[in-house]
Amino acid sequence: MKEKNDPKYVLITGVAGGIGRATAHHFAEKGWGVIGIDRDPFGEEFPQIGTFIQADISCEKDWSDIFKKVAGITNHLEALVNNAAVQITKPILETSVEEWDRVMDANLRAVFVSAKLAHPLLKTGSGGAIVNVSSVHAVATSKNIAAYAASKGGLLALTRAMAIEFAPDDIRVNAILPGAVDTPMLRAGMNRDHAGDGTVMQRLENLARKTVSGKIGKPHEIAQAIYFLADETQSSFMTGQPMIVDGGATARLSTE
Repeated sequence: MKEKNDPKYVLITGVAGGIGRATAHHFAEKGWGVIGIDRDPFGEEFPQIGTFIQADISCEKDWSDIFKKVAGITNHLEALVNNAAVQITKPILETSVEEWDRVMDANLRAVFVSAKLAHPLLKTGSGGAIVNVSSVHAVATSKNIAAYAASKGGLLALTRAMAIEFAPDDIRVNAILPGAVDTPMLRAGMNRDHAGDGTVMQRLENLARKTVSGKIGKPHEIAQAIYFLADETQSSFMTGQPMIVDGGATARLSTE
């Protein structure tokens, strides 16, 4: 049971990456306690009201250890942000079964496991919100990224199913679909030819020109949108929905 002076708590996966890091700091600025999970170290800048847990969310055993540690921090959660992801940038015919499974384990199975384990804490906190970080690749994709696109499309279906099943417990579930956001993952994926040739910066500029807004997104812009979906004072009537934040990239017909 949440005590009167307890802060709200959010659990964020993939917290050491670009969007995850920005999201952790944004929630902290709003007065939330932050529990961050990542397989990579976070560094020394983790929010003061919070705890970083180094673990691999694609490993089921690690989830059991994660929630043992969470139980020592709080007995309630107000939000769960499933942000961690793995991306393989290969043609389908060159993608191994092991690589396919690695993407699905991190991007889809881990969300299923985290939601099951977080559900009692969200329910104890008198309801809350789950925000699943999907991608525009769930609705419009390109070549050499099939495993990632499939996992993010599956995440939209899982989001809808969770929203329906968790509604009786006052738990809202929505998905955010970022477009091109300047993160280490985006830059690592520049080995595909979807953004032309040249240096990484030249490819980012080429990619920016493909959006309606003419720019690449920043992690803090996605963090603010995630907070909107998590905060019941702003989005209490939203559940089971995808929210696209992509600079208008998917608004333009590719044929025109």
